[in-house]
Amino acid sequence: MITVRQLLTASTIVSSLLAPVSFAQNAVVVNGKAIPKTQLDKLVKKSGQADNPQVRDQAREMLVTRELILQEADKREITKKEEIRDQIEQSRIGILVAAVFEDYIEKEGVAEADLKSAYESVKSQYSGKEYHVEHILVEKEADAQAIINQIKGGAKFEELAKTKSKDPGSATNGGDLGWMSDKALVPEFSKAMVTLKKGQMTDKPVKTQFGWHIIKVDDSRDATPPTMEEMKDQLKQMIMSDQNWQKAKFGEMMQKLRAKAKVE
Repeated sequence: MITVRQLLTASTIVSSLLAPVSFAQNAVVVNGKAIPKTQLDKLVKKSGQADNPQVRDQAREMLVTRELILQEADKREITKKEEIRDQIEQSRIGILVAAVFEDYIEKEGVAEADLKSAYESVKSQYSGKEYHVEHILVEKEADAQAIINQIKGGAKFEELAKTKSKDPGSATNGGDLGWMSDKALVPEFSKAMVTLKKGQMTDKPVKTQFGWHIIKVDDSRDATPPTMEEMKDQLKQMIMSDQNWQKAKFGEMMQKLRAKAKVE
């Protein structure tokens, strides 16, 4: 027969075993209200930062702040006020409208005609020539001129770019900017670049808003636009961000919904 002492002892053991498990499932407890660890995990993931103790501490503080405000709102009976309830409802509707529209766009996609129209407008930007260009960027004109003199004296452009250029994006590649359209660069740079022949370098430093440049053209060619298929994702993003397109598409969605609805 199990005695009261045995029953109490067994209950204590079970409680001591279960308590850590229950605690482990919570991120924090605020005034007796437990916030599940799953909420903390979700918040850390949404932050886009590496999961580490510091990020978790920051996320936990956000959860505590949020919970304290919610509890205080209940104490003050804020949510019982009509104007607050109306604002909450409007926010809820706004979120749902945006979510429904986003889902509609995702399922309906972008019309082929819209893609073709966008492609034609973008394709015209690839007219003219492209230049395979290198440059060295420095802060002072005298430094740029000294580098030009070094190159004319036999020093290699690429090696000087690696050690002297202040452009972090191209210095490690010997100053190589790749194939560029004159339309993609600042006017002062483009004006000097288009006058250079294959293998030629500027005789004098070129000043732009970024500093002083020594520019070298390795080659040039007629600009050829990528195919519509290659630009498809880019075109979709461009179309979907256009406000006029969004309005037209939203109107289209509503027309379809009303056509299927029974409105009395």
